[in-house]
Amino acid sequence: MQLTCPDLSDPQGPIAQDGQGFGLTPHQPATAPTPFQPLDPAILNTAIPAFFIGRNKEGFWLARDVKGQTGGIFLFESSALSFARRNSLPSGCATIFTSERFELDLENQGNPLIVYLRPLTRLAMRSWQRMAALISKMAERVERQRRDFHVL
Repeated sequence: MQLTCPDLSDPQGPIAQDGQGFGLTPHQPATAPTPFQPLDPAILNTAIPAFFIGRNKEGFWLARDVKGQTGGIFLFESSALSFARRNSLPSGCATIFTSERFELDLENQGNPLIVYLRPLTRLAMRSWQRMAALISKMAERVERQRRDFHVL
């Protein structure tokens, strides 16, 4: 089994929920494979539920079961972990933390408010980048004035 993620090069990205959830819908083809491969039965018994926990491109936390049956998008890591534990009761589950970002390719069964937070995080990120550029320019100017100031 291989997870896939949508092409997110479009700055607007797939932010609207159309009943199919987030990430891939039947109208959005997969364009880039994620690094996940089926878990080796020698490492983890297939009877034990397992969840991938990681972040997407926008920084939200994702929890997705290995079999691709359930998954969700969350604001906090602890919420993603709780989702994984709740969906593997009563036995518990194995959690695999990913170092690479991935997108949820299932209907979002996590935080339903994420659809409203996505545009706000994009706006905040753009504002933060503009502020960082302004601060950098101000620091350069102060440094230039400091170098030009001579004490006699």
